[in-house]
Amino acid sequence: MEKETGMTRTVLITGAAHGIGAASARMFAESGDDVVVTDIDRDAAATVADEIRAAGGTATGNFLDVSDPEAWQALSRELRAANRPPAVIVNNAFFQVGGAAHEQTEDDWSKQLSVTLSSVYRAMHTFHDTLTEARGSMVNVSSVHGVLAWAEQPAYAAAKGGLISLTRQLSVDYAPHVRVNVVLPGAIQTRQWNHQSSEDRELAGRQATLQRLGTPGEVASVIQFLASDGASYVTGASLLVDGGMTTTLGA
Repeated sequence: MEKETGMTRTVLITGAAHGIGAASARMFAESGDDVVVTDIDRDAAATVADEIRAAGGTATGNFLDVSDPEAWQALSRELRAANRPPAVIVNNAFFQVGGAAHEQTEDDWSKQLSVTLSSVYRAMHTFHDTLTEARGSMVNVSSVHGVLAWAEQPAYAAAKGGLISLTRQLSVDYAPHVRVNVVLPGAIQTRQWNHQSSEDRELAGRQATLQRLGTPGEVASVIQFLASDGASYVTGASLLVDGGMTTTLGA
């Protein structure tokens, strides 16, 4: 549902225990939404929800393995029983394994596509009716990996690129009641960078036109915009949130 004054939406966010997902959860809650903080890390999801409630917001931390159809059905039963049908879904969960194609196992490949790409299908399959009834919105989190190539990321790139095409398709299939858009973050300061060298972080910053890494909140604010009345005529859009990285690198 496009949010109106005094109305509370339920916003479901996957991969919401850390990074962009957690920042999005806090931002939606600050604006008065009821947030379902989901993650495979149950304890971390609960911590984010606790922090939101401590700040005066409304949220629950819920376990969700986005690669498991049964987990989606269990969450659906729980939310419907609690009269919390999602009006907005933010698909942020991902899984990443490095290595060239011949170095990745079938399980590596399949899990990356299941968590990052097929989870969006599962989200719409599970909650298409609540999104439609609410005239709601879905925002998918892709990556500049969907339009640029770095070494040894075949499944991740395929999944993130597929999200762009899937977003366009869903925006057609569920129009006019549900808007579906996708954001493409660049190098964002999340825990993924904890495993990278300072040299790699500095290089990523230099590759952006703005000469720095982005923050999770800077992506979250765009996600929140796409789910708002301010974007009521925006659907099927792919919005770069990359500090100009794709401009600098020539995508």
